[in-house]
Amino acid sequence: MSLSPLMFRSLVRLLTSLIRDPAASVSTLLFYSELLPQNIVLERLVRHELLDQENYLFHFLVNFLRCFW
Repeated sequence: MSLSPLMFRSLVRLLTSLIRDPAASVSTLLFYSELLPQNIVLERLVRHELLDQENYLFHFLVNFLRCFW
């Protein structure tokens, strides 16, 4: 199995979540990369279902932000 279909599916999931609900997607990215301030209102925006096993680009962005920010 090639990596192209896996990455394409992950890219589509990431883009649709960013387009459909940008505030929740960015809040989730910041929450899991430990850059979101401790605020209950912001933590309510976090969507835990975005961080499942097959969302490879989302995992990449979280780890990238953890390492370099």
